Amino acid sequence: MRPLSRAPPRSVRATHLTQTHPPDQRPHLADVLIRRGQCDAKTLERARQVAEENGENLAGVLVKLGLVGERGLAEAYGAMLGLKLVPSDGYPAEPVMPERLKAAFLRQARAVPLAAGNGNLLLAMADPLDSFTAAAVAAATGCAVNTQVALPVELEQALDRLYPDANPEGETPGADAAGAEALEDDAERLKDLASEAPVIRLVNQMIARAVESQASDIHIEPFEDRLRIRYRYDGMLHEADSPPKRLAAAITSRVKIMAKLDIAERRLPQDGRIRLAVRGQDVDFRVSTVPCLYGETVVLRVLDRNAVTFDYANLGLPPAIVARLSKTFELPNGIVLVTGPTGSGKTTTLYTGLLGLNSIARKIVTIEDPIEYQLRGINQIQVKPQIDLTFANLLRSILRQDPDVIMVGEIRDLETAQIAVQAALTGHLVLSTLHTNSAAASITRLRDMGLEDYLLTAVLRGVLAQRLVRRLCPQCRRQAPADPELVRRFALDRRTEARPVMLWHPVGCTHCRSTGYRGRKAIAEYLEPNAAIEHLVFERADQSRIERAAIEAGMVTMFEAGMTAALAGETTIEEVVRSIRAEA
Repeated sequence: MRPLSRAPPRSVRATHLTQTHPPDQRPHLADVLIRRGQCDAKTLERARQVAEENGENLAGVLVKLGLVGERGLAEAYGAMLGLKLVPSDGYPAEPVMPERLKAAFLRQARAVPLAAGNGNLLLAMADPLDSFTAAAVAAATGCAVNTQVALPVELEQALDRLYPDANPEGETPGADAAGAEALEDDAERLKDLASEAPVIRLVNQMIARAVESQASDIHIEPFEDRLRIRYRYDGMLHEADSPPKRLAAAITSRVKIMAKLDIAERRLPQDGRIRLAVRGQDVDFRVSTVPCLYGETVVLRVLDRNAVTFDYANLGLPPAIVARLSKTFELPNGIVLVTGPTGSGKTTTLYTGLLGLNSIARKIVTIEDPIEYQLRGINQIQVKPQIDLTFANLLRSILRQDPDVIMVGEIRDLETAQIAVQAALTGHLVLSTLHTNSAAASITRLRDMGLEDYLLTAVLRGVLAQRLVRRLCPQCRRQAPADPELVRRFALDRRTEARPVMLWHPVGCTHCRSTGYRGRKAIAEYLEPNAAIEHLVFERADQSRIERAAIEAGMVTMFEAGMTAALAGETTIEEVVRSIRAEA
């Protein structure tokens, strides 16, 4: 039988094709989408008109316009046809029947064979309604074809991994290692290589995978023998399939072109921003490049507003802290601080508070470095130190704009702290962040910067310290009696009445990428200065004494909050200790 290398003629029929539903008994895709609540009749009618005008497929138009996500469409296909979705780890390690099914055809058909045996072949398809492709595969292999629904971004990744040498455009994506080194010395030739279709497609797939799988960052790291690609999920990095090392310079240059950076400058760090329509939705990316030993390492921070919910409950903050924090945000003046290390969700917490304050009656101005998300109705200003547009200078200027609420991205020095205090004293509410390990440490940090004690006690209204811990996947978490050593070390028997003391543990499944964790939640402590704490500030007491006074006043520490979350099955003790770096 001749191998299938291109689309067969329409006369080919699948005599062995398995169908879950006869075509005349299938529910319509539109009905399934409406029933699942993924779009309404008005939206579908609008998409139908666009499809008719452009001669396109309705499903493709829905995704292109961002009216339905790719995962939502795949799930609708599965519900409509009674088919399973291919799990992310369900693709084979090696090509299936490569002598019969050629890469060019599979790319064109957007299909990947998953397994074959006993006269049956399991086929992953991005469009399971494409009966012609299934029939062609059946005719070429002589197997009965059963289909599963594939998420397009995962299917494309599988095609690139399984058929790395396939190039539908017939272009040569790169030369040998010596040629690549020569290209690195020629900016114009490098720009040409970065503009070739294979490199563009590779970078687009990398970005689409990050958005579709809800990664927070993409790390592109060149080494001597390979180019490593990693995605950050829930604060942890996971390695992905690596593209050929010879394409490292071209991939970096492609990202720099998209971010409007200088591709000829490879000696200095650069920062930029990309705005793209990815799978039908607008997504921003913050780009950072830094020179390293074997080229440039590139990090793209994914700023997908659709994937972020500015809601305290979604953050995981307990109602008691939310109530106290919200009450503080309603004060007419003063300073409210959110502290924690980089990546602890400080900006998200402040954005949530700002959106709650946003109204016609208030003028809100933010000074940020960088601006992560654009907030409707709020004046956001980007710091630019290279032209002396610093936090301090901007803060000094915007006070003349008569704002009610000011958010300063970070208090980094005494000058910024002094101007923030002056703004608070003159009737403004100032929100800002600090990099400290606890709420009490924020007071000593400001004092160490040189801020006078009497000013600090006059303006400080509250300090929220937080960390992000990974949530246990609710689909696969497992409960078991706690190890006696853990019970003793963390005094778990005093924190719960259950006997034996039970803890939840990660397992791993397709819902959580086999990590055992899915999403993150905040654990936090909130310090509200009182007379006793003010007295300790004037005494220049250390942070441990201030923290003890806050606990006596009712503050629940982050560590206690973390232990409570672990006993409730929301996270694990290992996560709490890793996040807070605390010892019992």
